[in-house]
Amino acid sequence: MFEFLSNQMRDEQGRLDSTRGLICGVCAGSAEGGLGAGVAEAVVVVCPMETVKVKFIHDQCSPKPKYRGFFHGVREIVREQGLKGTYQGLTATVLKQGSNQAIRFFVMTSLKNWYKGDDPNKVINPFVTGVFGALAGAASVFGNTPLDVVKTRMQGLEAHKYKSTWDCAYQIMKYEGPLA
Repeated sequence: MFEFLSNQMRDEQGRLDSTRGLICGVCAGSAEGGLGAGVAEAVVVVCPMETVKVKFIHDQCSPKPKYRGFFHGVREIVREQGLKGTYQGLTATVLKQGSNQAIRFFVMTSLKNWYKGDDPNKVINPFVTGVFGALAGAASVFGNTPLDVVKTRMQGLEAHKYKSTWDCAYQIMKYEGPLA
């Protein structure tokens, strides 16, 4: 999807500047065909799975774990909290899904443009492309870590301490500082 969108956004010389690459990354990465699809992916698949995963990890680290396995854990979460219990941190999950891909595609496009210079038809060695991909992936992880921390807190067993995604981010900054 990114390639399709980026081909539509190129200028007369065939170049894709970083800003247009960022827009393509947001639309393709978080949406795989449109923002609505990206939100649907986060709602239907990513958020419930991530929430269950985080709750399981926190439960297994507690002195007396109460979940005896995947199905038992999901059943207990739904029994105690309703279906809503599998959707904690939805806003943070949607934001994380979108920003992760936006950062990755922005960095990848910027590096390709830098490498090609004034020649948009310059072929990039596959090894160089791999290095650029690794750098873009690392940038997306580092850039996305604050949202991932908020998402994880909103999905954990202590999520009840926060009124919303924004309240969680505020409390982390206020009581733990930016390094948290």
